[in-house]
Amino acid sequence: MKTIVAVNNKGINGMVVSNKTARHAAVIARRTGSEEMGMLKSLLIDTLKAKLQAGTAHFWYWKASTQEVREAWGTTNHPLMANKIIGTGYSGEQVNTVKYWDIEKGAFRSLRYETLLAVA
Repeated sequence: MKTIVAVNNKGINGMVVSNKTARHAAVIARRTGSEEMGMLKSLLIDTLKAKLQAGTAHFWYWKASTQEVREAWGTTNHPLMANKIIGTGYSGEQVNTVKYWDIEKGAFRSLRYETLLAVA
């Protein structure tokens, strides 16, 4: 666990997060230029991953290739996608993305951490 402390003109704020969440925050902060955005988005990534693992998640992210907001329903829940896994891929963590099975498209997809906008 890591403790992240922010000092500003309103005082000192602290938060204890996992090492993985802190790493996500650092990646997002580097990509966006904002430590605050890094922490907020990393907590949103944690929420998304928990919902993906529990079943089906409904979320929105910015799709850079088409310059539009993408609404998606996805899962990483093993029983729901077991017959789709062939074991030749790579972890999204290796390239700082979230990989998921897209329920609508019937294919694996990924999104960069900083592009996540909202989780229902």
